[in-house]
Amino acid sequence: MKPIKNVLIVGGGTAGWLTAAFLARTLGSQAQNGIQITLIESREIGIIGVGEGSFPSIRGTLAAIGIDEARFVRECNATFKQGVKFVDWVRPHGTPGHDHYFHPFNSPSQRPGGPELLSYWLQGAAGTDIPFAQAVSMQKRVADAFRAPKRFSDEDFLGPMNYAYHFDASSFARLLGEHARSLGVRHVLATVKNTELDADGAIAAIVTTDHQRLSADLYIDCTGFSASLIGEALGSPFRSLSDVLFVDRALAMQIPYATETTPIPSYTISTAHEAGWTWDIGLQQRRGTGYVFSSRHTSEERAEHILRNYLGPASEKLEPRLLKLNVGYRETHWIKNCVAVGLSGGFLEPLESSGVGLIETAAYLIGYLFPFNGDLAPVAKTFNAHMKARYERIIDFIKMHYCLTQRQDHAFWRDNAAAASIPESLQEKLAMWKCRPPGRMDFITDLEMYPPSSWQYVLYGMEFQTQTHANPVSHPRFEEARREFHTIAQMAERALGNLPDHRMLVEHLCNKNAMATPHSKVA
Repeated sequence: MKPIKNVLIVGGGTAGWLTAAFLARTLGSQAQNGIQITLIESREIGIIGVGEGSFPSIRGTLAAIGIDEARFVRECNATFKQGVKFVDWVRPHGTPGHDHYFHPFNSPSQRPGGPELLSYWLQGAAGTDIPFAQAVSMQKRVADAFRAPKRFSDEDFLGPMNYAYHFDASSFARLLGEHARSLGVRHVLATVKNTELDADGAIAAIVTTDHQRLSADLYIDCTGFSASLIGEALGSPFRSLSDVLFVDRALAMQIPYATETTPIPSYTISTAHEAGWTWDIGLQQRRGTGYVFSSRHTSEERAEHILRNYLGPASEKLEPRLLKLNVGYRETHWIKNCVAVGLSGGFLEPLESSGVGLIETAAYLIGYLFPFNGDLAPVAKTFNAHMKARYERIIDFIKMHYCLTQRQDHAFWRDNAAAASIPESLQEKLAMWKCRPPGRMDFITDLEMYPPSSWQYVLYGMEFQTQTHANPVSHPRFEEARREFHTIAQMAERALGNLPDHRMLVEHLCNKNAMATPHSKVA
């Protein structure tokens, strides 16, 4: 077996450059015996850039590759994200009842030695009609007041509240590219013409339109939906999820703020409509918005009407960008000497920001499992098993948002709630949770993107009914739990005085970075 010395990443964007930076940092591309990493990308192929949201894991990734927080915020037009606000997902707009629920990133409060609060919330210890996320966490109250998740004095990637970011995808790719090159990644600007295979069916070389022939020991396919290597050249089949997740189109539009001081929400606003949902993301100078919808349930003309009606006068004279989404994934991500990362491996729609999280997972696994000795087969088997399991769990999580709806106003929602569209694995989970709430034993930590608390927030935000056994034996600490809920509400009020305005913190970090040397924290 030939040792792996050269890695060729085909395609840039977030997937390509994040993988390049992570591998350069972890495998030592600048060291004497490090791995030579090359990234080839075309000037002719742009970045899709729909996903401007992330999950809290992004903080660990940025720290691992050596990009400081202030630089990231300033150069990527970034803001903070403390969760997702879901509007009108349970019932149609204007129907009596709660019109929204919140999926915060903070875990439910758990004082050392204190009672686990979920079962007591189900028993009514928090009071009547108090949403689960509001009862067990301060974060909804903090985010609703436009407060930031951290203070001016907090260190990079640390703060009292758990958080991720909203960011401009194109700017993020540029920052990652600049940083990766500073770590020793070789950059080639060229357009791939075709892929050559050797006698064993592995990739032998990449041939460009300007007649360059690039070869490597390991190839990483970051070519997006085209999947030029893993799909076209190596024939990894694509598993469509159109029977489970119906959305396949998106109309995107960038909306300027009314004024320079307009408050910036620190959460994604996801509003359900007749055949899909709108995303509304606050960046520093604009809102990133769009309508994700099912072409089987509505027309593009109707979708544009829904989006403009949601945005109001701000959308006048602006034209939306239409994106066609190929929702599904490849069950085999790694074949011979080629591994897929990002859209070439799969896409599960923008809901809950799984896209960047899956890129992070793939990059980490490649670095952790890296086959230095050239023995690719066992590494590929492990990688494929892990990624397939993670995709399956994310599919269940996303589908849970849809299938628990009470909406009957449009075929889109009725079809989503139909048993035929719900994976058996999710049906089994929901059946168990009818008599007990979900807990950590329901999940395999290393295979999950979303922790048990995320499932709990969505499950009970969607008003799922769990009938627990109310008796003194199973719930002996009812009064203690009731006091705990009261304490959380009091602490939430105090947090408002300790955390700064969200826009003010963002501006502080931008000014801090502007006065620093741009590469002051490469190490």
